[in-house]
Amino acid sequence: MLQYHRSSLLGVPLLLMLACSGPGEGKTQSVGGSMQSATGGALSAGGTSTGGTNTGAGGQLLATGGSSTGGSSTGGSASTNGGSNAAGGGAAKGGSASGGSAGSAGKGGNGSSAGKGGSAGSATGGSVGTAGAGTAGGTTSVPAEKTIRIFWLRPSDVPFAQKYPDGIGKVMVEAQKYYKQELGKTFKLNEPIVETVVGEHVKTWYENTANGGEKYWWSVTNMQSELVRRFGLRNPDSRWMVVGEIMAEGDGAGGGGSPGWVILCQHDADGAVGIGGTMNRWYGGMVHELGHAFGLPDASSDDGTPMSGDFYNYPDTHFSESQKNSVLNGSQKSFLF
Repeated sequence: MLQYHRSSLLGVPLLLMLACSGPGEGKTQSVGGSMQSATGGALSAGGTSTGGTNTGAGGQLLATGGSSTGGSSTGGSASTNGGSNAAGGGAAKGGSASGGSAGSAGKGGNGSSAGKGGSAGSATGGSVGTAGAGTAGGTTSVPAEKTIRIFWLRPSDVPFAQKYPDGIGKVMVEAQKYYKQELGKTFKLNEPIVETVVGEHVKTWYENTANGGEKYWWSVTNMQSELVRRFGLRNPDSRWMVVGEIMAEGDGAGGGGSPGWVILCQHDADGAVGIGGTMNRWYGGMVHELGHAFGLPDASSDDGTPMSGDFYNYPDTHFSESQKNSVLNGSQKSFLF
């Protein structure tokens, strides 16, 4: 694992982006996409029931195919715009049952979990249902390369709230503008900006399962390990720069950045929706973290640059000429346009 940075200012440890530094310091896809969870079509006697179809611009979608008595049942299909796989439809009594097909993700779509194949139901007076196919991640396409992929991972017991992908997206757009202003170049975001992922574990698992040495890193490195495995990512990854935020933290938890990656915990996700400090504090924090992703170290003192504690003064903080040259000519320069 690459070394992640966290700085200290005036002798006091400062978590990068002050990730999860404590109360008052101030983890599927799409900004603007709503998540809906639906159970497939209602049961019907002697009729036809079609599994519920979820639609939405980008957010996490889950569908369970409806079953019917005396009719046919089709598994609910996921939206073609950013949905995850649908669970296959159940068996129909008195008719035929077809397993729900895996939800296809549309533009930038990404499912949070593998689609469940439709169960081969036993049919009374009808044919046996066929199992629907599932694809891990529910993705039929991946974002363009040389862009920044931003993941918001919510543990399986944390409910969806659209304000989080919206807020994280706004922070990223602000940071994108800042880099353009400072460097004359900036990074590319995807549409939708944020990929929402339902984690494989509950919140306490991410917080209390040792990974990455001291407990400070557990939540974010557990998130990173899962993202790497589920989405075929690398560390670093020449295809994408990656930002991950998880809705978990734990005692003393934090986060940081290294070339190609930023990994942050719930404290930062909360900040993106206005919890804990002004938005300028969170804008400056993301500029700081992305500086690490572009290869910059922490400044040794408050020198007016965003790589020091002066990111708190955003937007009145600016890269030095040396820092600009390092980013423009560094190992991650291919992500700037």
